[in-house]
Amino acid sequence: MWTGSNPRSSTEEISTPGPEARSAGITGQGRREEAPRRAGALRDLPGRRRALGGGHGTFSRRARRLGRLTRSGSHAPPPALRGRRGARSTQAGGRGLGVARKHREPRMAQAGAAGPGRLGRWPLTLLLWLAATPGWSRASGGPSRRPWPVPYKRFSFRPEPDPYCQAQYTFCPTGSPIPVMKNDDVIEVFRLQTPVWEFKYGDLLGHFKIMHDAIGFRNTLTGKNYTMEWYELFQLGNCTFPHLRPEMDAPFWCNQGAACFFEGIDDIHWKENGTLVLVATISGNTFNKMAKWVKQDNETGIYYETWTVQSSPGKGAETWFESFDCSKFVLRTYEKLAELGAEFKKTETNYTRIFLYSGEPTYLGNETSIFGPTGNKTLALAMKRFYYPFKPHLSTREFLLSLLQIFDSVIMHRQFYLFYNFEYWFLPMKFPFVKITYEEIPLPNRHRTFWFIKP
Repeated sequence: MWTGSNPRSSTEEISTPGPEARSAGITGQGRREEAPRRAGALRDLPGRRRALGGGHGTFSRRARRLGRLTRSGSHAPPPALRGRRGARSTQAGGRGLGVARKHREPRMAQAGAAGPGRLGRWPLTLLLWLAATPGWSRASGGPSRRPWPVPYKRFSFRPEPDPYCQAQYTFCPTGSPIPVMKNDDVIEVFRLQTPVWEFKYGDLLGHFKIMHDAIGFRNTLTGKNYTMEWYELFQLGNCTFPHLRPEMDAPFWCNQGAACFFEGIDDIHWKENGTLVLVATISGNTFNKMAKWVKQDNETGIYYETWTVQSSPGKGAETWFESFDCSKFVLRTYEKLAELGAEFKKTETNYTRIFLYSGEPTYLGNETSIFGPTGNKTLALAMKRFYYPFKPHLSTREFLLSLLQIFDSVIMHRQFYLFYNFEYWFLPMKFPFVKITYEEIPLPNRHRTFWFIKP
């Protein structure tokens, strides 16, 4: 971890995954108001309180004020998980949030290696293959009968991990606390973007515009640089598809995402095949307010969502579900900075989005109602058959066979089962089924307050 001292700053604790966090199986599915019962988040390990912060108030003190920290509409995990809040730690990756070491690992889409709880790298290959599938005839969806999109569910704290879930790459290995700046410090804000897996494959995925996003900060008075990003604890495959464990009736999910903050900006990593651009300048006071918001956002937004689901690619199309990934974290942070008064430069900003296209989704239920003792056995079997081809650790022959099975389900039979908010939905798929886009989303405008004085 970063051990250098900065006489100008103290630190603030922010809830991020615990050290050696290699397992975050989020599996249980309670009622619509609950978090999963067998949810997994971060292991309660030593030293985690050094992650995303310290200085604005210790974690333990904030833990006692949990109710006041949770935003309106968030949900508490079920009673089985309320005894321990290890995942509300502030440790990211076991060594704090940020080190002056090279950060060569935007892990947005790194799949785990062989072993329990690890999905191989092939899910990204699958996405590319499906996105390139030739067009088929369109299917029509019925009129909406409920508010869309379905809101992303927030929770009051991160549940404990399940040891089954493993990651090939440790989450946030060089994490350090978020420093507390002096109010009059001048902080530069940078847009960071690079191809996914750039640390290993260079610009390969950049040709497909599959990019990872982050934010950089530079204190112009101290000269210190910092990087902040949000990504999966157990790689993209585990966040997108479940494991079918023989000893369990229901699919088992290892899905969680969290923020990572560390000292230093690896210029080569971001600039060689991506982007490192100044987008705003803020005060130390604004930075400190943003840090407090990051803590709350990170404690309540606990899982990763790969897909954006829409009715069609055209403008004005109905959005059924929104993604929750690295780019959405960056966009939320920009919006918060604008709310706090930041003035952004006029710079084009594009982001990767992965779309599914379907008619109106049908709500199916949660783990208990589908896979429990009194669940729908026929539906449960159909869903397991759907998820089976996405299993990890396949030989070349098995992988090709799985592609054919996925093509048959998604393209020919137009079926997809989506897991969102720890509940299952059926998507009647329609042309063009899957698409990867790289589209512009402008930087936000500064929020201005107008005072009207009555005569």
